[in-house]
Amino acid sequence: MPNVSTTKMSSRGQVVIPGDIRKKLNLKAGTRFVVVGERDVVILKSIEPPSLNDLDELIAKARRDGKEAGLKSSDIDEAIERARRKKQK
Repeated sequence: MPNVSTTKMSSRGQVVIPGDIRKKLNLKAGTRFVVVGERDVVILKSIEPPSLNDLDELIAKARRDGKEAGLKSSDIDEAIERARRKKQK
């Protein structure tokens, strides 16, 4: 069963996550969250940057997928230039 607790928001929009929940979820100072709000529901989802190994795997997969799709490095350079020109407008 999930831990349930109450908290309140400060005048600066800060919310304290109760200690028992922080401990159970191993949340430390500096933990980053994605915040989703819809109607009267607010969801905090902790996030972590990918490990270097995960990042290497993502890059390798992107390279394989690009090669299978027939992309060339010049295609990437052109896409970057188009995006930069569009951003400058």
